[in-house]
Amino acid sequence: MNFSRKDFLRASLLSSAGLFPGLNTFGEGTTQNKPPYPHSRNQEQTAYSISVFSKHLQWLDYPKMAKTAADLGFDGIDLTVRPGGHVLPENAERDLPKAVAAVRDEGLEVYMISTAISDPDDPHTKPILKTAGELGIGHYRTDWFPYDTAKSIEQNLDIFASKLSRLAEINEQYGIQGDYQNHAGASFGSSIWDLWVVLNELNSEWIGSQYDIRHSTVEGVHSWENDFSAIHPYIGTLDIKDFHWQKTDDGSWHEQNVPLGQGMVNFPQYFRLLKKHRVYAPISIHYEYDLGGANHGATTLNIAEEEVLSALKQDLNTLDGWLKEAGLDRIS
Repeated sequence: MNFSRKDFLRASLLSSAGLFPGLNTFGEGTTQNKPPYPHSRNQEQTAYSISVFSKHLQWLDYPKMAKTAADLGFDGIDLTVRPGGHVLPENAERDLPKAVAAVRDEGLEVYMISTAISDPDDPHTKPILKTAGELGIGHYRTDWFPYDTAKSIEQNLDIFASKLSRLAEINEQYGIQGDYQNHAGASFGSSIWDLWVVLNELNSEWIGSQYDIRHSTVEGVHSWENDFSAIHPYIGTLDIKDFHWQKTDDGSWHEQNVPLGQGMVNFPQYFRLLKKHRVYAPISIHYEYDLGGANHGATTLNIAEEEVLSALKQDLNTLDGWLKEAGLDRIS
């Protein structure tokens, strides 16, 4: 049976609601021959690694960054491999091995890198992924895809699916999974459901989700659990950060990033769901609240280094405590 895009979208949504029992995305029958979901590779783990997003340590070189993360008690570093990052895309073949070696010299690991990869044909895409794969890095975060308002939603989804499908082929070649982060706003994936539709169609273990509970809460404060229930089979990596809404002088509202536990993200319920669905994916903590420029990836700080390090340690301790309360373990 051949489905049009319109039919596919309808079938995907209704099937997820249990209204099309036994109906596969593109035809009739069971789904027993479908490949494993991306996060099934994490099922060998029963514990979490916690990495610091290196964006917040870009005022340090590779060895100092690695030593700082180790001293604070992190398990790894989520390296920025993108314009303005710790590793520049054009220098990835030379510098990524150096950065990873510095991290591993301190007994830490690079479980993921954050990139600006969105175009399979970009000249930096394959060198970055080849190098990362050879270094044994399991995951990378892609860039975000903006919607083209001159095209329909279905046309946009076709384009995004094509890009991710081609990236999946490259990822498989180099043995690294790409994860698309849901980010609050109007881009593809912001609402989760559009990302789910595409990932469900592709059903590739080489393309998944970097699930961000903060951004999911922004977009669906009362419905994020539905979003999580849909996307969880495709989660490859996790972002952690917190926020609350703040009213400005002109009467408008905006998200205010805050330290973990000071915002409105329902972390206790979130960790219960992670445990329920056995999503043991690597975690990256993001520090987006004011940290003297470190929150924006500055190379120089306008507050004392001790203040930054204290904040990094505090959020790590908070997250560690939540994991323990939920009966979840960190890697030993």
